[in-house]
Amino acid sequence: MIQTILLKHRPKGRPKLSDFEFTKEDVELNIKDGELLLETLYVSVDPYLRGRMSDAKSYIEPFELNQPIHSGIIAKVLESKNENFNSGDFVSGRLDWKTKQISDGKGLHKVDPNKADLSAYLGVLGMTGLTAYLGLTQIGKPKHGETLVVSGAAGAVGSVVGQIGKILGLRVVGIAGTDEKINMLKSKFGFDAGINYNTTKDMKAAIKEAAPNGVDVYFDNVGGPISDAVLFNINRFARMVICGAISVYNNTELPKSVSVQPFLIKNSALMQGFIVSNFENKFPEAIEALSNWLAEDKLAYSETIVEGFERIPQAFIDLFDGKNMGKMVVKL
Repeated sequence: MIQTILLKHRPKGRPKLSDFEFTKEDVELNIKDGELLLETLYVSVDPYLRGRMSDAKSYIEPFELNQPIHSGIIAKVLESKNENFNSGDFVSGRLDWKTKQISDGKGLHKVDPNKADLSAYLGVLGMTGLTAYLGLTQIGKPKHGETLVVSGAAGAVGSVVGQIGKILGLRVVGIAGTDEKINMLKSKFGFDAGINYNTTKDMKAAIKEAAPNGVDVYFDNVGGPISDAVLFNINRFARMVICGAISVYNNTELPKSVSVQPFLIKNSALMQGFIVSNFENKFPEAIEALSNWLAEDKLAYSETIVEGFERIPQAFIDLFDGKNMGKMVVKL
């Protein structure tokens, strides 16, 4: 029995369970030369998938209606007729939301369960870690002693960004939505200060208090009013790394925001958006640094693991309510 999750409707506003459809097929999968049969073990759910569920122009093609959704997945090779993979190998790649599937091996990478938990290859040693490292180093260009502010700091990318900032000698301030998350940022990830945006009435003042020397680097995962408040606290030549805007992904109308131009001009500041593939030539450097820091216990990671294939859509929806601590992963 093979289960698949399709995109049934393009979400209007916040995604709903009815936007997804489950199918079951009682078929036997037979592989040909060059192919391999995979069993899904872990599925990554990420905020950027929301953009692919719309048909608006973006940096990546939208998902097709009534076709499988796909994301980062860790799978086990059950059978192989591909010379690059053996039965029993574990692989990482962008695959369909299916319990089992056939692949030609393109885009798949072997992962070693002896070096790290398999789920880590979807997070700190996968696209999450690459995004954090490359966004911060290539655009943020941090210098020892500067102040880094991270929004969505308790999320998968944000929690890694903050730790890299500490490794590089920065003062790190994290913004998150619960006291529990703020405590985690400081106790587990070594952030210097944290701001709970849900209980803070004046974000501008709170950021000024947490970053008394001003903000040199801002790593933005959320957009919206939180990021507006950061603008009032940036230093001359500040760098703002725009990684995500989860606060506005489900908006059906254009959000109201402050005009950024005066802040950029007055401070000779840089604001740059990016996607991690912009820096593909730097992937080996990033993976080596992340792996070394993990081995040296300089880097920790947090996961929210939900169990059950049928819970993938709800786990994805829960991202928009901030129910995840670190990387959200579904284990089959």
